[in-house]
Amino acid sequence: MSTTTDTIRVSERLDALPFTRRHGRILGGSGLGWALDAMDVGLISFVIAALSVQWQLAPTEASWIASAGFAGMAIGASVGGLLADRFGRRHVFALTLLVYGLATGASALVGGLAALLVLRFVVGLGLGAELPVASTYVSEFAPARMRGRLIVFLEAFWAVGWTAAALIGYLVVPSSDDGWRWAFALGAIPAVYALIVRWGLPESPRWLAARGRNAEAIVIVRDLEAAAGRIALEASTEGVTASAPAARPRVSALWAPALRARTAALWVLWFCVNFSYYGAFIWIPTILVAQGYDLVRSFGFTLIITLAQLPGYAVAAWLIETWGRRATLATFLAGSAVAAVLFGTASGETAVIATGMMLSFFNLGAWGALYAATPETYPTALRATGAGWAAGIGRIASILAPLAVPPLLGLGGAPLLFVVFAAFFAVAVGAALLLREQRGRALA
Repeated sequence: MSTTTDTIRVSERLDALPFTRRHGRILGGSGLGWALDAMDVGLISFVIAALSVQWQLAPTEASWIASAGFAGMAIGASVGGLLADRFGRRHVFALTLLVYGLATGASALVGGLAALLVLRFVVGLGLGAELPVASTYVSEFAPARMRGRLIVFLEAFWAVGWTAAALIGYLVVPSSDDGWRWAFALGAIPAVYALIVRWGLPESPRWLAARGRNAEAIVIVRDLEAAAGRIALEASTEGVTASAPAARPRVSALWAPALRARTAALWVLWFCVNFSYYGAFIWIPTILVAQGYDLVRSFGFTLIITLAQLPGYAVAAWLIETWGRRATLATFLAGSAVAAVLFGTASGETAVIATGMMLSFFNLGAWGALYAATPETYPTALRATGAGWAAGIGRIASILAPLAVPPLLGLGGAPLLFVVFAAFFAVAVGAALLLREQRGRALA
């Protein structure tokens, strides 16, 4: 029995299932890890604003804090995808949570900028690897007819985590000189959660079948079928022939003739979206402070803006199985470009909040569609590698974006800065239209 045959067989059975409580547990377990990731990324924007005042940091020094984490994320995303294709989704998922959870907790004890930069890099290693691995993991359990929607729901946990970060930023960070330390201490929660993930979630049966571990894959599939009230096709796993494992994933395979156009489009998309998103949202609290709003008020505005992420995800989740991946992604990216221009030129509290919410709505809806489209672009043996390297290329942009913000603000203020972000969103629209539409198709 060939590995390809085993994978197709497992895939067909998974795609035939309805959504069950087991799917909900997989989605919720992965989503909670996703939310904790978002909380960590969101917290740093508030910590930067507070430390800029407390440690009297220059804008360039403040940008290093964000960029150090994103440098780690670039490496973590690339390496994490390779490891997940080699050793499994679940194990790497748990390890990444443990790494960044411990490093975030340790950040609460630092006494200076140098130590904080080192720990933020380590945090990035774990965080960068976790996101593409989690989206790959959930996509491999999801039935084809609802796969895109479930991945957008997974991405929606980002809004939950970012909202939690905004609440911590609003209530905890300004409460005392050590408020930012307490914020980091709360970020250590993922270290405990990693143990729950390690033992509580099953491995991806698609990955197991692709690695020649068909007996193990069938046990998991049968469990899902039993949860759906269906009788498994096999009475047992005895007699199942173990097939040869798939070849080790290689980055060069992403540029094979059949995949190179998809890879190029994804890398451009991830680079542009990361540049605009992290350039804007990491700096929004600091930009508002620079415009004359006090720390608590700017954090309050950011909290309100963050709440618009949830309806953005909800609309994207509906459209992605109605319009498809390309149309949904391109529409939300175009909306992000318009919102960026409006936010950069807004004046007055009402305009700042309204245009900020618009940017949040469209940008996070675009993220949901992008995470849905990325894993399904590649076959199982390369899925985590492809998603990880796309995310890794994007993290290069997230390193550059915080460093680019201070000089762009110096050249033309917020209007120029957000016009640049809008230009990156516009380029991403063109790349989105080059993707292969995968709505309703079985994973290879």
